[in-house]
Amino acid sequence: MASTHDHPGEQVAPDPVKLIAVRETALSVDEVFRAVGDDAAGGIALFVGTVRNHDGGADVDALGYSCHPSAEDEMRRVAEKVVAEYPVRALAAVHRVGDLKVGDLAVVVAVSCPHRAEAFEACRRLIDDVKHEVPIWKHQTFSDGTEEWVGAC
Repeated sequence: MASTHDHPGEQVAPDPVKLIAVRETALSVDEVFRAVGDDAAGGIALFVGTVRNHDGGADVDALGYSCHPSAEDEMRRVAEKVVAEYPVRALAAVHRVGDLKVGDLAVVVAVSCPHRAEAFEACRRLIDDVKHEVPIWKHQTFSDGTEEWVGAC
């Protein structure tokens, strides 16, 4: 990226990737929403993934997320790919790791764009790519005593 010293009088565009984090602490929808605020954005799409009490027809008693040390870097790579493909004004993504309870926030992502359709599309792409490409794994314990790792294969 060029600096203002390379082209005097020219402003460098700010990085639209405003917040990327993998945390052991509770997530905040408000923090993510504030991170993507932009006066030039006509639409903000926000997705919140929560821990549900069932999966595949079985009752879930406990759930934990773990990640590879590269998870935050991979999340940034995914975010930058979305920014390159959509007219993103601002983007934020945070994912929780550790032991979570039913109802806890597991992931919060948001994207602001000039128009709502672009914001919806970019947000969907962001969450889908985070879920498929970032090395974060879910370990579920079911009420019948069985366990399952998701995303660790």
